[in-house]
Amino acid sequence: MAAAGTPSESEPQVRTAAGVLRGRREAGLAVFRGIPFAEPPVGEQRFAAPRPVRGWEGVRPAVAYGPPPPQSAILAVADSAAGDDWLTVNVWTPEPDSGSGLPVMVWIPGGGYAIGNSGLLDYDAGNLAATGTVVVTLNYRLGIEGFAQIEGAPANRGLLDQVAALEWVRDNIRVFGGDPDRVTVFGQSAGAGSVAALLVMPRAAGLFRRAIAQSVPGTFFSPELATDLTAAFATELGVAPTVSGLSEVPPDLLPAAGDEVFAKMDRWRERWGRITLRPIPYAPVIDGDVLPTTPWQGLADGAARDVELLVGHTRHEHRLFSLIDGVLGQVTREQTEIALHVLTADPDGARRYREAFPDADDEELYELVNADWLFRMPSVALADARIAGGGRVHLYELTWTAPGMGGALGACHGLDVPLVFGNLDSGRTAMLIGDPPPPEATELSARIRGSWTAFAAHGEPGWPAYDAGQRLTQIFDTPSTVTAYPEETSRLLWRDCTFPALPLHAP
Repeated sequence: MAAAGTPSESEPQVRTAAGVLRGRREAGLAVFRGIPFAEPPVGEQRFAAPRPVRGWEGVRPAVAYGPPPPQSAILAVADSAAGDDWLTVNVWTPEPDSGSGLPVMVWIPGGGYAIGNSGLLDYDAGNLAATGTVVVTLNYRLGIEGFAQIEGAPANRGLLDQVAALEWVRDNIRVFGGDPDRVTVFGQSAGAGSVAALLVMPRAAGLFRRAIAQSVPGTFFSPELATDLTAAFATELGVAPTVSGLSEVPPDLLPAAGDEVFAKMDRWRERWGRITLRPIPYAPVIDGDVLPTTPWQGLADGAARDVELLVGHTRHEHRLFSLIDGVLGQVTREQTEIALHVLTADPDGARRYREAFPDADDEELYELVNADWLFRMPSVALADARIAGGGRVHLYELTWTAPGMGGALGACHGLDVPLVFGNLDSGRTAMLIGDPPPPEATELSARIRGSWTAFAAHGEPGWPAYDAGQRLTQIFDTPSTVTAYPEETSRLLWRDCTFPALPLHAP
């Protein structure tokens, strides 16, 4: 892995705590890819907490992304290098000079805690870093490897990987030109759920100053529910739900067991409840140690009060999933009734939604309750919890209807990713934007990117902080405006929900 050489303008070098890295220049930036922040979690280290990476001699090339962790095959991801060095980071910096003191943004990819790969074109951070920001992207363990509750293993190993990456940033980012005292973590979907979890994790305290959570999922598991899911995974494999049992299965074969359970989760509806309707086999576990409480409870109790928070969601969060499920434009009244009953966990939920939205048809109600339960209401509830705990928060909603696919998906889940990174014509999510990207997409992307980097630099994204009185919210659209939170009808329907850990129901 080591190579000799001397620094050059086209091949910048930095000396980290573990050894010297050689990157490359791209569009005026210094870029370093595939940097290990922990030892590979295989062999004796499998299902263990991450261990610091060992040092190396000579100069290590850092020009290719590291291999992604083993993950679900339900949604295809881009081909990447093979190997077990899953725990790596990538760094984009305007100037790798220890005296630069630039703000740092650390990206945690989403993917339902089941898929994720920092090497995707979607997450190329060149446009973000060009604003004068050091940007770090990372990989972490997923699925059973990272989130299953396994006897003999620490809980939430994927979150522990993220903490290890943030510790690497703390210890090394200065040589890349970053200020370790100005670190912002940001993520979308499961990445946003991870950000929310990090806010209340004792092991993450002091590792970041600001946080951006884009579409926070409300799914956190109780230990009982997580243990029952692990038993189902192990049954598929014919092994015990323990470290020794699951270690019999090679890492690259393990995700298939999760996919099998995912495909038939409705069989366990009486036992597992809401996660079977929108199949969700993985989530952080409120284990009482690594993750002592839910983000909503923790923030309301005053956790991370000194960490500035920016949080929000898209308007049509569930429409993309309806497309994936094959029900977009074809939702039946029966499907709507089931969703209203199961997701609200309220025998009167269907009536309350129909009365609150009297002009909505069945498909609109189906989209609303799915979006509200999974992303929209958990996101605004996180802002409310922050206010209750005495902290500061900025709230946004993305309402711009993307023209891709004829505009059928509206402001759907994931639309914020290309807008934040500015990758409007590459990557998987670029299909939402349209080809070629319209001028309004370019302008909106620049505005959002400017808000994110300003928040990372100074804590001010460009609109007033949210409070329990006015509830001022940045609406990202063309044009963008600031107004009272527009989804107030849904917020009132969910105002008594504290998004507790999801339970295991009686069999």
